[in-house]
Amino acid sequence: MRRFTVRAVAVAGGAFMLSACAIADSRSPVPEFMRAKAPPPPPAEPPPDVEKLVRENLNAVFVASSNPLQVRVAPPHHLPVGPDWSACVRAELTSATGRPIGTQTYRITISGGVIMDRRRAEEGDNCATESYQPI
Repeated sequence: MRRFTVRAVAVAGGAFMLSACAIADSRSPVPEFMRAKAPPPPPAEPPPDVEKLVRENLNAVFVASSNPLQVRVAPPHHLPVGPDWSACVRAELTSATGRPIGTQTYRITISGGVIMDRRRAEEGDNCATESYQPI
């Protein structure tokens, strides 16, 4: 009986030690040769046609009551993380009361050929240094 118990403990211990190797992912604190390989990044999408996207979805960027005039777009830039793109859009806008408020610049995020997000451009967005084309 004692021999059976010792053998069972040895088999269970060996199985436990071997199972630890199966859960070593690319960020585990084990030696490099024991880690799983990190998956390759997804392929980048081709650059979107920003002019066409903004022209067809003007209400996704500007409020309809702002009456956007002289709409101009900058070339798209690939975001550092993920497959998304960003671009800057400028237009002459009016307020809700109809008074002109001047040129406003927005930064849009494009994912899968769809405008996913828009926000006012800030200094860190580099929209001031972009070259713009009318749509």
